[in-house]
Amino acid sequence: MELVASIIEGLTVWALPVLIAITFHEAAHGYVAWRLGDPTAFLQGRVTFNPLRHVDPVGTILIPAILILSRAPFLFGYAKPVPVNFNRLRAPRRDMVLVAAAGPGTNLALAFVSALLFHLVALVPDAAQDWLAQNLYNSILINVLLAVFNMLPLPPLDGGRVAVGLLPDPIAFRLARLERYGMFILIGLLFLGPMAFNALGVELSPFYYIVGIPAEYLIHLIVTVTGLQ
Repeated sequence: MELVASIIEGLTVWALPVLIAITFHEAAHGYVAWRLGDPTAFLQGRVTFNPLRHVDPVGTILIPAILILSRAPFLFGYAKPVPVNFNRLRAPRRDMVLVAAAGPGTNLALAFVSALLFHLVALVPDAAQDWLAQNLYNSILINVLLAVFNMLPLPPLDGGRVAVGLLPDPIAFRLARLERYGMFILIGLLFLGPMAFNALGVELSPFYYIVGIPAEYLIHLIVTVTGLQ
């Protein structure tokens, strides 16, 4: 029973921050697109904080749960993408950047709020303090990692769409053509590549250098600004 209780507690301190992070991330994309002229996500009920509208059974639940229970050195998952018709935006090139940046920007805001809420942990009953503190810690970690990962400048990630909107046309068009291959490139670069090198006895972690180091810097900055350090 203790083992079951430990597993349930371990899942809840990760599941709640993950659900909140992806729900706000996707809702932010849909809301900004709606306000900028494209009601596609709004009409499909995706401008909502109801996590059931954004959850992907495999990407949001199964994959993260397996990684957490197997104590993997990284956490990876995804939600159902919010549909955006960029041609319906009032200024497609500019507004694409704003819509794409809304998700990671919201995650950074959530990380900041979670850090501020740490100051209130001492006010809750003793029995709930550790559980709440772990949720807030994981919220900071998950939201910062989600923001940094999604801002990698490769379509279909948000950072890729921001780059396409900001770069000169010749470079932007070439980058946009990578969208159909983007996830395969990421999976190969960040996950399959290191696994192959590890099998050969070579330690290589692009995920840490590309995502982990910037995330550590941002977490340190948030913790410092909010007075936790």
